[in-house]
Amino acid sequence: MKNIIILPFLIISFALNAQKKSDEYKKVDDKIVQYSGSLKDNAISELTKFINENFHAEIDKLRATFVWIASNFDYDAENMFAIKFYSEPQEVIGEMLKNKKGVCMHFAYFFNEIGNQLGIKTVVISGYTKQRGFVDYVPHVWCASLVDTTWYLFDPTWGSGYLQNNKFVKKLNNDYFRITPEKLINSHMPFDPLWQFLYYPISSQEFYESKTAINKSKPFFSYVDTLKVYENQTKIEQLISTNRRIEQNGVKNTLTFNQLQSNAREIEYYKSQSVVNDYNSAIYHYNKGIDKLNRFIDYRNKQFIPQKTEIEIREMVKSAENSLISSQNELQKISTTDISTINSINQLRTSIKEATLQVKEQNDFIDKYFSTKKIFRKSLFYKYTWFGVPLN
Repeated sequence: MKNIIILPFLIISFALNAQKKSDEYKKVDDKIVQYSGSLKDNAISELTKFINENFHAEIDKLRATFVWIASNFDYDAENMFAIKFYSEPQEVIGEMLKNKKGVCMHFAYFFNEIGNQLGIKTVVISGYTKQRGFVDYVPHVWCASLVDTTWYLFDPTWGSGYLQNNKFVKKLNNDYFRITPEKLINSHMPFDPLWQFLYYPISSQEFYESKTAINKSKPFFSYVDTLKVYENQTKIEQLISTNRRIEQNGVKNTLTFNQLQSNAREIEYYKSQSVVNDYNSAIYHYNKGIDKLNRFIDYRNKQFIPQKTEIEIREMVKSAENSLISSQNELQKISTTDISTINSINQLRTSIKEATLQVKEQNDFIDKYFSTKKIFRKSLFYKYTWFGVPLN
């Protein structure tokens, strides 16, 4: 009998909550549904312009975005398993505009793009969900936005409707708009616990067991400070720290394992790209150094005509030397076991060494030139020999 009494109470509670949000944003909702902009390539820029002109509070702007997406796009039930997480965001958004439908990735990327263009820090979060007490076997993505100074969560996919007999039923669901982290963790588990936005994160095991109540006996996790560190990390550092947190939180399913493997591959990709970028940068600085050195030698061959000050002449060589130093510094950043790359690096180091000797020779000449009386300086540009032995 208790179950029969509690169940309708919960339904009434959710209904009242949804009604409360509808009433709270009625003016926003009524205004945004009147917007009749196109769904072409410039749809987002036109939409953000309309939202900025008609709404002022950040939460109202996000509400307008949430409702507009729910009103204009359908969930692509036929391709619900075709989630290509590695597509470029703009490509995903383009598909959404073209097909007028999409899966969770399309809804989340679209919401994320508009949120950030509105000047509201918004991120896409990947993970998995629990529905009707069962953890789903397909991944899911949703969003978080920093509204004023507080992080709230948004699921524009679940907020747009629901599936019934594998058919999408369009219906705005306010339960997935501006959700607190403490509430969404009941149904949404990010791969990386950082994106739970909780000071006492829920482990994967606890999520499976529906033990999602905040437990302050756990070690305190300052997600605010961790986010600050994360934002200043390189892409490789972010991926490494992400995988560490995922492993510490527990790997309970193949979705999480696959995410770890994907991150590992991405780490290797960025490392290889870093090697390529650093080596190309080293080549660039080396070529700049050689070019500057050749310009000085050409200027010296013209016997320092037109005239320059001593400072200007010394700067010509110093600039070449600095470029060679920059090239060497770029090479020192490279860590690789690839034999071909190592050989290329060693060849470049040899070239830098030879060029550096040339720089020293030119600096020695400049020192000698300016320490010689002006009346004799011109003679320094000529080589005098005695039976093949240099005299100067």
